[in-house]
Amino acid sequence: MVDHFRSYQSPFSWRYGSPEMRRVWSEEYKRLLWRQLWVTLAETQVEWGLVTLDQAADLREHAGDIDIPRALELEEKLHHDLMAEIKVFAAQCKTGGGIIHLGATSMDIKDNAEAMQVKEGLAILSQRLSALLEPLAGLIEEYAALPVMGFTHLQPAEPTTLGYRLANIGQDLLVDWHNLGQLYLQMKGKGFKGAVGNAASYVMLLGEAEYELFEKLMSDKMGLPFFRAATQTYTRKQDLEVLNTLSSLGATLYKFALDLRLLQSEVIGEVAEPFGGEQVGSSAMPFKRNPIQLEKITSLARELSALPAVAWNNYAHSMLERTLDDSANRRTILPEAFLIVDEILGAFTKIICGLQVRKEAVERTLAKFAPFAAVEPVLMALVKHGADRQEMHELLRGLSIRAWEAVQHREVNPLQELVLGDKHISSMLSKDQLDKLFDVSSYTGIAEKRALEMARKIRSFTQG
Repeated sequence: MVDHFRSYQSPFSWRYGSPEMRRVWSEEYKRLLWRQLWVTLAETQVEWGLVTLDQAADLREHAGDIDIPRALELEEKLHHDLMAEIKVFAAQCKTGGGIIHLGATSMDIKDNAEAMQVKEGLAILSQRLSALLEPLAGLIEEYAALPVMGFTHLQPAEPTTLGYRLANIGQDLLVDWHNLGQLYLQMKGKGFKGAVGNAASYVMLLGEAEYELFEKLMSDKMGLPFFRAATQTYTRKQDLEVLNTLSSLGATLYKFALDLRLLQSEVIGEVAEPFGGEQVGSSAMPFKRNPIQLEKITSLARELSALPAVAWNNYAHSMLERTLDDSANRRTILPEAFLIVDEILGAFTKIICGLQVRKEAVERTLAKFAPFAAVEPVLMALVKHGADRQEMHELLRGLSIRAWEAVQHREVNPLQELVLGDKHISSMLSKDQLDKLFDVSSYTGIAEKRALEMARKIRSFTQG
């Protein structure tokens, strides 16, 4: 591995993504899938007398003998990666080498293999997302009733609860989890349809009626549905759907990370990602505790957001039965999209499992801003006692302005005392009534109930 670092290495080769996901998109595994498809093709053709049992057995015996250096050496001359692999495989198979790829075109192998890689990648991501949702449900339950200051327009608004804030993200992640599952079920391969998708070569070998049975057998053996119609490739609209789904999940995780970064800033300081005992926050400022995992997540998700545009162009510009101008970028956009999401989900699971909630900071923020949220319930209570709404609105607005000025001068928020001390208000509402109205825990509405409901829903989906 050290030698590899003397040449450019993609960070996705070693830094980002799990070993399982890197394996799915590895060069070796891709070629193993190609060979698996050639073996399946030959074994199916045995049933029509096109291939002998000995030839098919020879291919299966050598299917795992991947020799990438030799294949790359041949590719230098052939300028065709799949033909180079055929030659390497054929040279290893003295009995069956001559019938490899019979009737097929390159994309019969490549596109079906890639659809299989995508399905495997989707299965891994679904597991990763389930692993994130489980501890998230636990956090939602733990903090379902904890009042926190809600913000709109990045300005303090009214109290909500931390659990309810997290429940909103959990709700969106459930949508993403469902979408991953649906995409997995809908994934299709090109099938075996030849150079322009009309299956002429297979019809010539088998006859039209027998071809239908042949392709169904191939689909059943591979565990992969096929598109009924294709060109030289499967429709590149499928790639666009895959990247849109991954990008949508990335958007949810980006928004979640951005919110946590804001809440971790010392201006608010209510939560923090885990920070290791030997972790270094800054080379220049030893005191720093930068949210490096959350920043990594937003950085990678930002790149992910750009990939659907490439897939859009690949699909929209796939003229007639096929052009090759999608080939080079598809070598990176699909594996990197999966590795990005894989890395983000793994990092987020660690963050959620170790998230620090700083209740002192939560209480400090509430003490500073929550009294302003009581103005609306005080106004409604006054009107219920017969007061003129417009007069009371103006009165409370004036008291609020005075309180804002005090807060801006770093004073304790005096709004509750100002309201209690106003003779017009105190003539209609008692101190006990006003104290209750200023209690933030009484003004979080449905937050606790709906947070717990969402936690149960998450558990029912991920455990069911």
